[in-house]
Amino acid sequence: MSEPRTIGPSSYFDPKDVDRLDPVTGDLVRRRIDALGPSYRLFYRRPLHIVRGSGTKLYDVDGVEYLDTYNNVPSVGHAHPRVTAAIAEQAAVLSTHTRYLHESIVRYAEDLLSTLPDELGHVVFTCTGSEANDLALRIAKKHTGGTGVIVTRNAYHGVSTEIASISPSLVGVDALPDWVRWVPAPDPRRVDWSGYASLGEWFAAQVQAGIDDLAANGVRFAAFVADSIFASDGVLADPVGFLAPARAVVAAAGGVYLADEVQPGFGRTGDAMWGFERHGTAASPFVPDVMTIGKPMGNGFPVAATVLTPEVVAEFGRDMRYFNTFGGNAVAIAAAQAVLDIVRDEGLQDNARVVGAHLQESLRALQSQHLAISDVRGAGLFVALEFGLESYAAAEDLTLAVVNGLKEHHVLVGTAGIYNDALKIRPPLCFSIEDADRFVTELDAVLTELGQ
Repeated sequence: MSEPRTIGPSSYFDPKDVDRLDPVTGDLVRRRIDALGPSYRLFYRRPLHIVRGSGTKLYDVDGVEYLDTYNNVPSVGHAHPRVTAAIAEQAAVLSTHTRYLHESIVRYAEDLLSTLPDELGHVVFTCTGSEANDLALRIAKKHTGGTGVIVTRNAYHGVSTEIASISPSLVGVDALPDWVRWVPAPDPRRVDWSGYASLGEWFAAQVQAGIDDLAANGVRFAAFVADSIFASDGVLADPVGFLAPARAVVAAAGGVYLADEVQPGFGRTGDAMWGFERHGTAASPFVPDVMTIGKPMGNGFPVAATVLTPEVVAEFGRDMRYFNTFGGNAVAIAAAQAVLDIVRDEGLQDNARVVGAHLQESLRALQSQHLAISDVRGAGLFVALEFGLESYAAAEDLTLAVVNGLKEHHVLVGTAGIYNDALKIRPPLCFSIEDADRFVTELDAVLTELGQ
């Protein structure tokens, strides 16, 4: 199998093309590059200048409306009035750290824990998912006495030094340190699991092989880290329950199972409030040792958390301490509480299930008209549509052409997978049947224009 041409998404604007932009946009791009430096990226061949959002829509500087099927961060919708009001009201009263008592912080922690398995008993607040994962890894290493970490081939878990080191989609597998092992993602279309009873048993064997290789090189296993939808690996949702055998392998090896729920959490998969729950049953629930959340937690306001079983954090809490100046401040908690309330009050988990099923059904109907579509998969409002051509490079080129074509049709979407050969459809949870139909109609038009 050939290696990807780029690390991570390839749907970025190339700064060398700045002179092809209109004068106003070109000037802003040049100023941005001068002020922000070379590490930032812009989407699309012709970057968008977005100035306003509402629900599932974004609006550019000229007032043009775009359907947002990409941004999961505003999980309950762009500029939701209840979130906006909660932030403004609390900011007008108090915003300080967690070293003072504050009723709202305790109340939110209790409320959040009530949505989770009883085994997950403590919440530690941070500002970002990267911080949450960084803290989780520190705790896992303290609890196990090990340092070894296993992730999937194209995983992304954050940008801190420690967490970037376990994010091959960010740094590439060649840059992973010697205490990290990557395993192939459990993609039933690309791996041969014919010698195993199930895809889950195959994947568990890969995790075990990673643990064994760490041990053979003198590295004690500490943690397996995965998001339960495998977003960066291409959005892998089925068969339901395939992660359970890997969970058992991690437990048997004395390691910590870290469920990164930043993307699949808060009802996005439709079947459950938390993505990992899809891999358990009523008789045998799936319970990670640690869960991390962020991004959608505050609808864009910076708030995140590490949620843990008491036994995993006990030694860390006894011997060390953790404090984050802004993590869990009263304004951040106000935003988070509003989001959690809205998810329940507006039935957004059920909306994700119903609209997501309709979207997948409609996309599969397109396959008979557009043979370049090789697969439609996902759970709830986390869907991937993959293109299959004569080579991965050709499929990536088509994917990028579709992303930019949809943008010209005023629909925003991203890419997924190690080869950037799939559309990543991940809209705000208030996405409606009408929104889904609009997306499918415009996708049909773009594929027709591209001769696909």
